[in-house]
Amino acid sequence: MDKVGDSSRLGSEIRSESSSDNYGQDPIYRNPALTVDGVVLHRQNHFQEGDSCNVLLIKRGRDPFAGQFALPGGFVEYGEDIDQAIGREVEEETGLQGVPFRQFRTFGSPDRDPRGHTVSVVYVAMIIGEQPKVVGGDDAAEAAWFPITRLPDLAFDHSIILDKVFDTLKLC
Repeated sequence: MDKVGDSSRLGSEIRSESSSDNYGQDPIYRNPALTVDGVVLHRQNHFQEGDSCNVLLIKRGRDPFAGQFALPGGFVEYGEDIDQAIGREVEEETGLQGVPFRQFRTFGSPDRDPRGHTVSVVYVAMIIGEQPKVVGGDDAAEAAWFPITRLPDLAFDHSIILDKVFDTLKLC
């Protein structure tokens, strides 16, 4: 059985009270890792005819999916509030600050990340007006705006996330 703290495999597991290295204490629970993903949308104007909608993507600089595009996001740090985590991750990976995020929904399919079971809280923001300049940083090799009608193949379950955002919120 994996030891607690073994990061080679994320997943959910319970070690029993009789486990020799648990010293008769309560069971130790191994839970999915918590992540945040940000869907940042951009329009020049408020829903004018012919105004295209864009989404901010990053090109992953590391495995898994190195070289593929994805939504900006990442792991929530221990003791960090998820609302702060999304702002931190988007700023680190794209340079954007002060994005007006609203929590959308949670995605937690056990196979959404090849490293193991992760649960992602997805946030959405719409920026109206001049398109902000973005630059890749941290583990993002680059950051760029893409028209929602011409998206590249996306890493993880990010295509599913975008489909749910577009179907549910009708922002674009």
